[in-house]
Amino acid sequence: MTTRPHAFTEPAKKHLGQHFLHERGIISKIVQAVDPKPGDHLVEIGPGQGAITFPLLDRHGELTVIEFDRDLIFPLTEAARAHGTLEVIHRDVLSVDFTALTGGEGQIRLVGNLPYNLSSPILFHALEHAAAIRDMHFMLQKEVVDRMAAGPGSKVYGRLSVMLQAYCHVTPLFNVPPGAFRPPPKVDSAVVRLVPRAPETIGIADPEKYSAVVRDAFGQRRKTLRNALSKLCDAAAIEAAGIRPDARAEQIEVADFLRLANHLAASQ
Repeated sequence: MTTRPHAFTEPAKKHLGQHFLHERGIISKIVQAVDPKPGDHLVEIGPGQGAITFPLLDRHGELTVIEFDRDLIFPLTEAARAHGTLEVIHRDVLSVDFTALTGGEGQIRLVGNLPYNLSSPILFHALEHAAAIRDMHFMLQKEVVDRMAAGPGSKVYGRLSVMLQAYCHVTPLFNVPPGAFRPPPKVDSAVVRLVPRAPETIGIADPEKYSAVVRDAFGQRRKTLRNALSKLCDAAAIEAAGIRPDARAEQIEVADFLRLANHLAASQ
């Protein structure tokens, strides 16, 4: 039998970017999207008041959560007893070693309604542990999800798009209106699925070089690659990778960035 989630009323803290999800229809869609199976190691980032936590526990029986707000930990732990086994990690998620959470066995599955003021740092932190992660289901600001999934030529195609798509398959799932949260944010939200690519298929020879190329290329969007990448390479190196030096970053495919970064890594 599915137990109704316990509710508690700890107020949202603005400085932590807290917006607590309460809309049951949206919660149900998230749980369905995650679709946990026996043996899965689920890890939720920022459980808050347990809106996603308790339904996941009802469905799966076990869950690890990472929560920074000390005031939420006791009521969350107490309420979880009626739903399943909850392990709470009281830390800043950016300091958590996701790879270590696997215990050397299998991969973890990440879930979370991410604080919008920290969403990009959390995504990049997850990328550092992509080999230990099977998939991720995150609630984010819709604008961020649009950037994550954007392709070349889009006004929102940028560093986040190119970095994430090199390492993951990015699939926007559905939008979430402000009224689904307490307090309602001033922006629309969206749920996205990220599935890390198999390490042997990514093909990035030097991750630091790739990151540097992408960072500098989008550092000043109006500049051509010849000018934007002048600290890393010259026009001849860009041409040698099969890319026009007078092109701008938003015109370049992910595969092109990868090829250029690998060419520069091999030339060192």
